[in-house]
Amino acid sequence: MEQVIKLNESMVTRARTAADAIADDIQHHIEVHTTDSTERATLRLLGITGVNEIDVPLVNVVIEHAHDLLPGGIMAPFVDLMMQSGKSAQEVAEGVAAGHLTLEDVPAERRAAAERRGVELAVESVARIDAVRRRREELVAEVGEPQRPYAYVIVATGNIHEDAVQAKAAARAGADVIAVIRTTAQSLLDYVPYGLTTEGFGGTYATQENFHLMRASLDEVGAELGRYIRLCNYASGLCMPEIATMGALERLDMMLNDSMYGIIFRNINMQRTFVDQHLSRLINARAGIIINTGEDNYLTTADAFEKGHTVVSSDFINEAFALRANLEPWQIGLGHAFQIDPATPNQVVYQVADAQLIRQLFPGYPLKYMPPTKYMPGDIFQGHIIDAMFNLTGIFTDQEIHVQGMLTEAIHTPLLQDRYLSIKNTQYVFEACRGLAGEVQFREGGVIERRANDVLAKAVDQLEHVRETGLFKALEDGEFADVRRDPAGGRGFEGVFKRASSYFNPFVAALRDGRMSGPPTGPLRTVATVEGGH
Repeated sequence: MEQVIKLNESMVTRARTAADAIADDIQHHIEVHTTDSTERATLRLLGITGVNEIDVPLVNVVIEHAHDLLPGGIMAPFVDLMMQSGKSAQEVAEGVAAGHLTLEDVPAERRAAAERRGVELAVESVARIDAVRRRREELVAEVGEPQRPYAYVIVATGNIHEDAVQAKAAARAGADVIAVIRTTAQSLLDYVPYGLTTEGFGGTYATQENFHLMRASLDEVGAELGRYIRLCNYASGLCMPEIATMGALERLDMMLNDSMYGIIFRNINMQRTFVDQHLSRLINARAGIIINTGEDNYLTTADAFEKGHTVVSSDFINEAFALRANLEPWQIGLGHAFQIDPATPNQVVYQVADAQLIRQLFPGYPLKYMPPTKYMPGDIFQGHIIDAMFNLTGIFTDQEIHVQGMLTEAIHTPLLQDRYLSIKNTQYVFEACRGLAGEVQFREGGVIERRANDVLAKAVDQLEHVRETGLFKALEDGEFADVRRDPAGGRGFEGVFKRASSYFNPFVAALRDGRMSGPPTGPLRTVATVEGGH
């Protein structure tokens, strides 16, 4: 039997009850609002792609032309125009962009027909996503599945062609997941760039063509190595549901997709973010994509020892939102991190307590465990040791998605050789300690048990406080990451619209209906949730 901490079961129940109430309150907001990015995503789901003569994406051009129609949704007027003109979705978008066609309110006598055709088109579009998901399942069965935890490695050169070279090298060294980090500040762009890109700062642009190239590269190296290599990118920012659409169509396997990250760390308007994250997660759910949440970032601005409970609170909230968007537990990669100051006595003991607590609270979830960054020293040898302690904690507490720590984290963007050393460190610790957890037990009343229950109790207090004040007010007050945000401020607020009574978007129902279920490679390992009480 695997080791477990004795947790207060009533506290766990209270935490989920509060998180559910918080999510339900925000869900009411989601269901009566739309955004320009949500409407652009519906056009992308119809298959619209490309840019106009000055490189503005066609979906942006169409939405700008139809600005006054957005409270009712773009689908009915767009589909009506398709039917009246006899043109395809792509041709209509090009015609609107060129000024040859005009989007208008749908006359009452044509409304029913437009909506019927809209439903048919949505079902056809979702079928394309289903086909991509089935292809992933076929490849995993053919090529082979790596042993978990997944070794997750970031590439970020700015040039997608160089990223592909580095990704293959990382896979050959032992990486199981390749994350192509986005160029700095792409999350603040209110459009998705088009085409293959060779310029980027601190990362590479997320574009559908870049996704396609990287997916093909990883399929090639996966066939060579005999294991399926997963591709990850970032469905966050002002274009969250659009990037989720691109990922679904190009067979990404993981996407960073947090419900609050953009609000806290990019000052994107919270009213917009919550609406956008819901559609993005419906898309990810249907596509069989594992989402990763960003609670690790809280501990870069707040103290990990004192504010570790905020990570737990946010995990519960992210779980509640994810379940409301049809994601299954095996798709919900909740985040946390190894970020307690190494100078803290018993640092690793406390790290184990925090990691084991989250493991037990969310059994069967592919937790994403982030490496030390905040306190990484310029001494690469000391940094390598700290990363080894992180690796030990990860394998001991059964984390599933293990982001590789880099010994040069505090010095420069890691080189290929740095990634190689990181992967070898992880492989050694994982194989040396794989059976350790099954051989030990946590001491009742010990430091680990006390720390875990203290963090849980603080998380419950915070969640119940947020339930009383509302999540908008909690974010305004800086409850998470010590960052304050204005509910009516931030980037993208002008793109939020109250839905009209006639609002029509058939994709929500189409994405939910007849979904495929179950992880494509079998159930993840689980541990006992809680035992005992205090």
